[in-house]
Amino acid sequence: MPKPAQPKRLAFAAALAALLAISLVAAGCGGSDDTASEGGGGGAGGLTIALLLPENETPRYETNDRPDFEDAVSEKCPDCEVIYFNAAGDAEKQQSQGEAALTKGADVLVLDPMDSKSAAAIAERANAQDVPVVSYDRLIENGEVDAYISFDNEKVGELQAETLANKLKEDGSPKGPVIMINGDPADPNAALFKAGAHKGFEAAGVDVAKEYDTPGWTAENAQREAQQAITALGNDGFAGIYAANDDTGGGAIAALKGAGINPEERPVTGQDATVAGLQRILAGQQYMTIYKAIPPQAEISAEIAIALAEGKEVPKDKVTEEINNGKTDVPSVLLDPIAVTKENVKSTVVADGFVSASELCTGPYAAACKEAGISG
Repeated sequence: MPKPAQPKRLAFAAALAALLAISLVAAGCGGSDDTASEGGGGGAGGLTIALLLPENETPRYETNDRPDFEDAVSEKCPDCEVIYFNAAGDAEKQQSQGEAALTKGADVLVLDPMDSKSAAAIAERANAQDVPVVSYDRLIENGEVDAYISFDNEKVGELQAETLANKLKEDGSPKGPVIMINGDPADPNAALFKAGAHKGFEAAGVDVAKEYDTPGWTAENAQREAQQAITALGNDGFAGIYAANDDTGGGAIAALKGAGINPEERPVTGQDATVAGLQRILAGQQYMTIYKAIPPQAEISAEIAIALAEGKEVPKDKVTEEINNGKTDVPSVLLDPIAVTKENVKSTVVADGFVSASELCTGPYAAACKEAGISG
């Protein structure tokens, strides 16, 4: 007589139960089944986190913010998936990307707005679908925002102005005057940098001779603005240039060179600690930049995004203050910026691994690196 088949059925049932248990464990980080991705991702069964960055002309977004955020999510929630979008400087494109993220089943949006006002529409659509929104680096205005992570941006402007004012005093021109090349008027951070810089210059008694807002933060627009100022003031009519970031600083320096002015004799500020900006600092052509440590910003943003996607509140121990965005008081985390000159490039951005010595110390900058104690 043949043996009964019951043991096989029991074995199959046991295997099925084990498989089901494994699948439940794998879903431990959240409740979305969406597996769509536009670059990066952790795997099906976990939360889906959409990261929407504004542009790719500024190097930090692709080389720092995106990988740092994806790494932080992967470490804190291995089964979570990051779907990534970059608006490439187009606010309308970012609107479409916000809709796409929601269609793909995003459980939370981490949004760095290309335009802080129009981005409110993205936040409102997300809110209508009960999807929380984390405003990353720039604050979305007049929209439903659950958290905001950035740096103390008014302090950024103050640091830039204070550092430039000290240099002008050393150079024997304590009152300047200076040319101000501000950031994009559509960027709320640019207004904060500008306000902080004015505060710093006023406190130091530095006069502003000419001032411009720079659409798109582009080097080309900054160069044209600086050329206009130099033409109006004359080559000897100003003592330095406040540039809101490294790209605009590069444009301002190009304008100095075009006018036959040695940039080593007219200090220029910057921000973002880009490789190009740091190389100009090492070579003596740009006086300073602002270093904003992106890894902690990305890490805190990832932690908050995961918590919100899981239906939890923003961790109270991370919140430094609440900021009103025109519609609501937003729990905010503001980090401290650092002023970087030639003297502390090694001990700040290089020591932190933000940029490597091999990136900085290429060809024409090798000697300048050696002088600064940086070996590549």
